Amino acid sequence: MSFLSRILDNASEVDKEELAEEFQNVLADDEEIEEAFILIRDLVVFTSKRVVLVDKQGITGKKREYYSIPYRHIYEFSVETSGHFDMDSELTLYTAGNSNPRKIEFKGGDGIVKVQKILASHIK
Repeated sequence: MSFLSRILDNASEVDKEELAEEFQNVLADDEEIEEAFILIRDLVVFTSKRVVLVDKQGITGKKREYYSIPYRHIYEFSVETSGHFDMDSELTLYTAGNSNPRKIEFKGGDGIVKVQKILASHIK
């Protein structure tokens, strides 16, 4: 994926193999990356156990914060798909113990559909 396309899209899919090295010390032994999306330079990673939000900080982005949301703590989510004039899609996660929902914007592609399927299959 080119740098320009990453800037123009809010969330674009990332090859899971590209993240394998970065996440080798983040994932549990029996945990796998299912889907990942880049948000300009931050990441949203859906694993077999949780959602990981990666906030790349500083000028170089070497400093990172990994915010982990286990699926069992997500009690509700909403997905807003894009339309003819509004090309943005949005995911909203409601988590236990947090009064403010997390909102993640997606542009173009079928990423939001994949995200909805992943969440629907993990949230009971």
